[in-house]
Amino acid sequence: MTDASGAEPARLTPETYERLQAELEDLTTRGRVEIANAIESARALGDLSENGDYHAAKDSQGKMESRIRQLQALLKNAKIVEAGAAADGTVSQGTVVTLRYEGEEDTQDFFVGSIEERHGDMPVVSPSAPLGQALIGKTSGDKVEYDAPGGRLTVEIVRVGA
Repeated sequence: MTDASGAEPARLTPETYERLQAELEDLTTRGRVEIANAIESARALGDLSENGDYHAAKDSQGKMESRIRQLQALLKNAKIVEAGAAADGTVSQGTVVTLRYEGEEDTQDFFVGSIEERHGDMPVVSPSAPLGQALIGKTSGDKVEYDAPGGRLTVEIVRVGA
């Protein structure tokens, strides 16, 4: 199901939803006050055309307001889902999955879910992306094919879960 913009709603775990709500609250209260104070302090230094502190504060304000709009849009249509591997060991939202690409020896771990739920530096695979769609519902030992920008790829699911 898509929203009015045609985008899939974000699928977030309850923990991530709460964390993002707290971040939004912090940015719209404390964050805005701090930026306003920084801009006011920089203005007091004089000529704004050559005032690096003023321009830096205004740049920070723009980035913060952009993040606020991003969070508001994300949370407005978010769908709350439970995380982790299903009881039967299948790949689902919030699962860490270890994959081996066909013809390669090495394996790589991926987190299946929203970029907002990223685990450290682990690559994230959206459940709505071609690889994510191919993985959902599969189990260890399954081989899946998916269409990537460079052509059709095959991966083996080595392990489901961390």
